Amino acid sequence: MNSITVIITIGIFFLLLTWWAILDVARKNFGSMGKKALWGFTALIPFIGCVVYFVFGYRKGRKPDKIINL
Repeated sequence: MNSITVIITIGIFFLLLTWWAILDVARKNFGSMGKKALWGFTALIPFIGCVVYFVFGYRKGRKPDKIINL
């Protein structure tokens, strides 16, 4: 495996991790829009932002209650 393949694989991994972090921030309630925006911008920092979010911010937000439509 050459170095270009390794770099591309790592890049794709962090891209998918960033997308997952952004979608998670969008679904959760952090108490205020300011905190939600701060975690969203943190997740967008290349390579380390999503890691910081999953280490420190992942458990801070609450998932909204499920609404059942009949």
